[in-house]
Amino acid sequence: MRTNEQDNALFEDGNKFKLAVADMYYLLSREYPAKAALALVGNRYEMVKKQQAALLGMVCSEQELQNRRAKELAAGQLKDKILYIDGFNILILLETLLAGGVVFKGLDGCYRDISSVHGTYKQVEQTEAVLLLAGRTLQALGLQQVVWVFDSPVSNSGKLKSYCYELAAKYNFPWEVVLHQHPDQYLIENKVWACSADAFVLNECRAWFNLAGYIIAQHQFAKRIVSAQ
Repeated sequence: MRTNEQDNALFEDGNKFKLAVADMYYLLSREYPAKAALALVGNRYEMVKKQQAALLGMVCSEQELQNRRAKELAAGQLKDKILYIDGFNILILLETLLAGGVVFKGLDGCYRDISSVHGTYKQVEQTEAVLLLAGRTLQALGLQQVVWVFDSPVSNSGKLKSYCYELAAKYNFPWEVVLHQHPDQYLIENKVWACSADAFVLNECRAWFNLAGYIIAQHQFAKRIVSAQ
């Protein structure tokens, strides 16, 4: 499990997070630097580093929120379209969710976790289930093609690419898999319709679909979700 029970205990007080989110939103919307705002709010609510990391992922400024909402795609808009997925961003989030770890719902409606890839990725017990869940969900939405974009510098990304193609062949998923040095830049510069919870991607991309949010709503995953609202 990527988030153990000790970590989960840090996020039991959902009300504290809602208060902290409100304070962060106020400061960021008034152009306070994110680092200074996080230090101020984190100290006020006596948050440790992992709690502060979660908080930072849950909040954006009013301007950023309006920008993201204006570019968000509905599921009904995806039929016969091509969708690009920020691979590790979505994969690891859903692995965490299925493993029983805590995930965080931000003001923008996106779900995030506090796991990260530090140069190495290893498939876990939930990997196949996540890929099949995503594949079947997107297949039902009638997409023309789904392009997974994974970080090429991360070890085992090549193996993951091959595994994705194996599943695609077996289940008739219209998948392509791309390895790129910087997936976030790839999604932005190519002006694609993206699936990501990365703040930089959401702020700068052409348009985005909340894939994790759609899956969570469809399957009623709600056991360990800390919400900003």
